[in-house]
Amino acid sequence: MTAQHTRLGQAMGAEDTSVRLQAAMAVGSRADPVFLDALVERCAVEPDFFVRDMLSWALTRLPPDTTLPRLREELGSGCGQARSQALHTLSKVGDKGTWGWITRDLLRDDDDEVARTAWRTAVVLVPEGEERALADELVRQLGRGDRDVRLSLSRALVDLGEQSRPALERAARHPEPAVAVHARATESLRRDPEAGFDAAVEEARRTVVLGPQRGTAEA
Repeated sequence: MTAQHTRLGQAMGAEDTSVRLQAAMAVGSRADPVFLDALVERCAVEPDFFVRDMLSWALTRLPPDTTLPRLREELGSGCGQARSQALHTLSKVGDKGTWGWITRDLLRDDDDEVARTAWRTAVVLVPEGEERALADELVRQLGRGDRDVRLSLSRALVDLGEQSRPALERAARHPEPAVAVHARATESLRRDPEAGFDAAVEEARRTVVLGPQRGTAEA
């Protein structure tokens, strides 16, 4: 490793966010595999969203046969941010051969940010013919978390299009109101992606609480 490599590696950990951003950009521009471990390790601890995104971009610039095995290791990390950022980078690489790495454990991860990233990445990587199975898995998370988590899940199911409709229709009859509301709101968004999430949730809540006919009459 040259002195320049050392300086760039140190700059990726600088206190100044702009310095770290510029360093990640410079590393990506060089596309040198010598930086692989430094990039992956920095992804696990980098606090700034934009710098993390630049780190992922830098990783996508490296040869996939070098980068992908290292990312796969990170999917099993005990650090939530490491898992999440590895998933995000996989979605950017877009290699369908990595679909099998998106395990049920990741889709159900206790860390909301990891799970959200796994949902998005799964939708990007899902092979043709596996969409309904993915939808069946994703609906198991309906009703989970706060508004942002639920919106992320709804977007993933909406992106699956018609393939998610059967699973959502079944979930709309779930005995747990939070699940039924989330399923109905997601189906509304699937039919009309321009509809607002909060409005869809309120309409779905009225329907679940009051019943289809009264909920529609009072809307």
